[in-house]
Amino acid sequence: MRDLALAPPAAALLTGGLADSVFETATRSPALPVLARRSGPDSSVWEEVTAVEFRDQVVDVAKGLIASGISPGERVAILARTRYEWTVLSYALWTVGAEVVPIYPTSSRDQVEWILRDAGCVAVVVEDEQSVMTVGSVCASLPALRHVWQLDAGALDDLVARGEFIPHPTVDSMRRIVLPDSTAAVAYTSGTSGRAMGCALSHRSLASPCDTLLAGWGHTAAPPGEQGAVLAFLPFSHVYGLMVQGLCVRGGLLMGHEPATSEEALSSALHSFRPTYFYAVPSVFEKIYKNFLRTAQCEGRGALFERAADTARDFAAATERRRLGRGSGPGFDLRLQHALFERTVYRRLRAALGGRVRRATSGGSPLSRDLSLFYEGIGIYVHDGYGLTETSGGLTMQPLGREKSGTVGQPLPGSEVRVADDGEILVRGPSVFQGYVGDEDATQRVLHGGWLATGDLGYLDDEGYLAITGRKKDIIITSGGKSVAPAALEQRLRMHPLVHQAVVVGDNRPCVGALITLDPDFLTHWRAGLALQGEAPVREAREENALREEVARAVAAANSAVSRSESIRVFRVLPEPFDVAGGLLTPSMKLRRDEIVRTYAFEIDAMYEARSRRRPPPPPDDPAGWDDSDNVFLR
Repeated sequence: MRDLALAPPAAALLTGGLADSVFETATRSPALPVLARRSGPDSSVWEEVTAVEFRDQVVDVAKGLIASGISPGERVAILARTRYEWTVLSYALWTVGAEVVPIYPTSSRDQVEWILRDAGCVAVVVEDEQSVMTVGSVCASLPALRHVWQLDAGALDDLVARGEFIPHPTVDSMRRIVLPDSTAAVAYTSGTSGRAMGCALSHRSLASPCDTLLAGWGHTAAPPGEQGAVLAFLPFSHVYGLMVQGLCVRGGLLMGHEPATSEEALSSALHSFRPTYFYAVPSVFEKIYKNFLRTAQCEGRGALFERAADTARDFAAATERRRLGRGSGPGFDLRLQHALFERTVYRRLRAALGGRVRRATSGGSPLSRDLSLFYEGIGIYVHDGYGLTETSGGLTMQPLGREKSGTVGQPLPGSEVRVADDGEILVRGPSVFQGYVGDEDATQRVLHGGWLATGDLGYLDDEGYLAITGRKKDIIITSGGKSVAPAALEQRLRMHPLVHQAVVVGDNRPCVGALITLDPDFLTHWRAGLALQGEAPVREAREENALREEVARAVAAANSAVSRSESIRVFRVLPEPFDVAGGLLTPSMKLRRDEIVRTYAFEIDAMYEARSRRRPPPPPDDPAGWDDSDNVFLR
């Protein structure tokens, strides 16, 4: 068993609740802008909210909550996108000692009912009329639910009006009795393999990673002398989004809210808000890269972009070797090429993120090393971190000046990581959750002597950097007994611009297979670039052949990173992507593997049967009969 523990916490210990930082900042720097919101739905103008204005609004809403009978320890759900009101409401609830229960706005009726009932929520804040109808349809099974407040119908103004008679000292006295170990939020897991479970997170556990990151890395959020600015677009209903909110409020960073998740909305917000630091998940970084490539190809500069991308990765890899003491850094020719592309390509790429971002953080799942090197090479280092809902967000970070792409860094000061003999990652520290709400048995299954069994697989290298290789429950065991972790293969498949999603299968099968969906935007662009001639049937047949060959190249590229027995030998391209509405993705966009396998059971069977019909089955201990990847498309 390998373990690693770093220095004691670098930040001061929490003495109260999360809301205290709102009041402390307002007292210390009342005129400091801390929040920003658009002046209109499609406006490019952002109106800033000062620390004292934010505090006063939190107090006014807290009064309304008290007048509505919300008591300390009671749970209130927020079913809304990432918007200004979410932040005001959460800190108002923490001010009165209530517990926040985040719910994804894309959740189904059954998911909403389950969370509201399981958590015993006494109130729920929704965004629009559709959400009101969803909650209304399940109210009969929720006897504890007393209030449904709708943001788009003026819920905050109504609460402020309701609480006008509540004296200010009442709010202050309630805030002061909130203890660090009081539960602040009940955040539900993604539910990738069953019912979502509510993780009880204390004020201390939510504050701890934020304060540690701010103490050790906060100065990287902006150039010296400038206030850091962060565009919050990740859902606050996910612990990663909650951590971003906490970092901004506790660190005095200017936070703008972008509720829309479309590429157009995010691009517009980045250009107008111009953040200095960027938080996202790997799929966003992958999509941005593909958009860079597609735009370059549309402008007839595809070959130039690919040379620039290769140079960026080479430059970053050489720079990494130097900072890790393994080389002298980029040579003269590489520096010259990089400087040329800086003037002609890299500046334009950074401008797509607003032009001020120099560092970023990726979380939610591992970021590929190639992608990390690409962003570092164009001038935006992406820290790849690691954490779970059960650890209140971030648990590791890249040490400054010793960053290593392809890993998730090292444990935060005060936290510990251990890798068990079977490869499972065990963690311990102040951010670990209090337990699963209403499920003591499940809590005891994952907590052992203060150590949390994460269910993730990985290893610590010789320098103490943690690398994630997959989920323990996702391991595939072929009929020949070969164990395969699907995450690395899926990650490499998604690096191809045409591939949108990938699910590796193969349990009790003679070889590894994959279900693949295509990126609709890049597919349209790719088809336009073919410029095939001839009659429609002939043109369509040529297009399908070309597409089959392109996807086969993506599979071959993914296979190049694994052994022969772990490589993908059969695959199918599905006509539709996996989505939340169809139940194949969680609200946090993670794959529901078991459900995908059940839904496409017929297609998976046909994929393997078609392969078997074309050649005799190989001996059980010899995969040679499965030598070439299948390339069947579903229509």
